[in-house]
Amino acid sequence: MKAPVRIALTGAAGQIGYSLLFRIAVGEMFGKDQPVRLQLLEITPALAALDGVVMELEDCAFPLLMGVETSDQPKTAFRDADFILLIGAKPRGPGMERKDLIEANAAIFSEQGKAIDEVANRNVRVLIVGNPANTNALIVQGNAPNIDPRCFTAMTRLDHNRALAQLAKKTGSHVRNLRQMIIWGNHSSTQYPDISQATVNGRRANDLVDKQWLSHNFIPTVQQRGATIIRARGQSSAASAGNAVIDHMRSWILGTPEDDWVSMAIRSDGSYGTADGLFYSFPCRCSDGHYQVVQGLEIDEFSRERMLVTEQELVQERSAIKHLLP
Repeated sequence: MKAPVRIALTGAAGQIGYSLLFRIAVGEMFGKDQPVRLQLLEITPALAALDGVVMELEDCAFPLLMGVETSDQPKTAFRDADFILLIGAKPRGPGMERKDLIEANAAIFSEQGKAIDEVANRNVRVLIVGNPANTNALIVQGNAPNIDPRCFTAMTRLDHNRALAQLAKKTGSHVRNLRQMIIWGNHSSTQYPDISQATVNGRRANDLVDKQWLSHNFIPTVQQRGATIIRARGQSSAASAGNAVIDHMRSWILGTPEDDWVSMAIRSDGSYGTADGLFYSFPCRCSDGHYQVVQGLEIDEFSRERMLVTEQELVQERSAIKHLLP
């Protein structure tokens, strides 16, 4: 049997955490031959609820689960962690603007970044899920200067999956027959879900749909899907978000198919003309625990305009929290 890996998770008693932990423990993230140790972080008032989650994990008697630790201190939860999933975040309250949400979360993610820098495995892989995910990733990475910036990613896999589902539905196909979807930019309503490179059963997606559907249905549906779900069920996405965490980490660590790629928000190196240093979503191929941006794709004017809009939002968010970065 392989040596266990240590997986730390914040917001562990929350909806996404609850939908995710049991799937990790049963081996859906890294395989049925990979034992895991869970290191769970919660705010102090939620520790009692977290104890209940731990009881349920114990009661499942998972063969791969080698232990569970809980804490309300990041340095305890992150110590020696091989993988860290930053899910917990302060939600937007009544009357809060996006900039207020960014600043409110900055203190949380600054502390977590410093804790990662101090106590985590030097080769740790960190996924930021809590919103605003891209800019929270910038804060975490900025406060962990001794960890390679490529060890940090923010999640746009949920958006990627949503886009696949919408295109499959429109074309009467199945998501397993789709390839090369892209989410560019920010995990927000400015993101650009791009089908210009996508194929459906080997055929170009652009040849199967009309531009009006693309502009007036597909793009806004993917951009607004989270808000639509909140209106429908009264709560934000949980199971689908947890599933996207599984997908993101499995692709990052175990690799992507040769004929496909995934969307990941990573620290920009200027690819496709994006500003350096932003956490921007690109098409990526993964192998051996590393990612590479897919290069050389042709970008038409329609796409370029939308890529720029979401980049500008990220630049504005970075400016809003610049004083909070080291």
